Amino acid sequence: MDTLLLHSPAQLPAHLKSLRKTRRLTQARLAKRLGIGQSRLADIERHPETVSSAQLLDLFAALGVEVLLRMKPTPKHIENRPRGEW
Repeated sequence: MDTLLLHSPAQLPAHLKSLRKTRRLTQARLAKRLGIGQSRLADIERHPETVSSAQLLDLFAALGVEVLLRMKPTPKHIENRPRGEW
C-alpha cells in the first residue's frame, strides 16, 4: 500500500486501521509508541475526530506515514462560482 486517498472524514477510521495493520502493529504496540493506552488508541481509530490535528499528525508519524496535500485541478464550472458560507 503506497497511497490512500482521503475524500471524506468517514474514511479515516478504516484508513487508520489499515495503515496500522500494514505496519503489522497491534493497537497495544502503537499505543505504546504514542505514550497512550490501548483503549485510547482504539477510541481514536473509531473516532479520529476526537483528537487534534497535531495528535493526528503524531499518529501518522508513529505509523511511518507522511501527509501530502495536493491541489486538484479545478473544473471550469467551479472556478467562477460564488463563495457561500460553510
